[in-house]
Amino acid sequence: MEIYSIPIWQEYPGLTDYVDALEVMHKLHTEIAEGLSDEIVCMLEHPAVYTGGTSATEKDLINTGNIPTLSTNRGGQWTYHGPGQRVYWPLLDLSKREKDVRKYVYHLESWIIETLKCFSIKGERRDGLPGVWVRRIDINQPNRVDKIAALGVRISKWVTMHGIAINIDPELSAFDGIIPCGVKDSCVTSFADLGHIVSISEIDVAAKKCFEDIFKY
Repeated sequence: MEIYSIPIWQEYPGLTDYVDALEVMHKLHTEIAEGLSDEIVCMLEHPAVYTGGTSATEKDLINTGNIPTLSTNRGGQWTYHGPGQRVYWPLLDLSKREKDVRKYVYHLESWIIETLKCFSIKGERRDGLPGVWVRRIDINQPNRVDKIAALGVRISKWVTMHGIAINIDPELSAFDGIIPCGVKDSCVTSFADLGHIVSISEIDVAAKKCFEDIFKY
């Protein structure tokens, strides 16, 4: 198996405006696609914003209040970004790895699951629903699963954009303003909601290690 070089990890401290982040992401994407830059993983945290992917519909906006909404070119539906959530945008050149979109998405989910495992949280997939979920003990809903990480990507010229968002300790009530990712039969959870109090820097350490383990293809 060929081992690929590890991307540059670029942290953007504090809260990065989502529109500003998109501008940077597209610039980096162009540089990577043209062979002018190495692969990069952007590490972000945003002010409160609802973002919609290419499948988002207005009917899934319930009560957005003062939180702005923004349409994007990533796949998926509506989600919430805000303080207490770690966002990772891997900008990878799949033409130098493997031109397989489904495999890339599968590996993103594996990356999240392995990162959660570092903190004794068992994450799992749901068929047909991108992202990572955890089972909850609920006598009223014995099969309840809550979403702890969202996933939405775009691939252009075989270079990836957007990525994943892991809920560490965001304001979970903000998700009530939308139908997250169009899924009505579950709730959204976080590390803190599950009783795991960790810092973003601790998540970053685990995420970097797990990324290296997963993306050796």
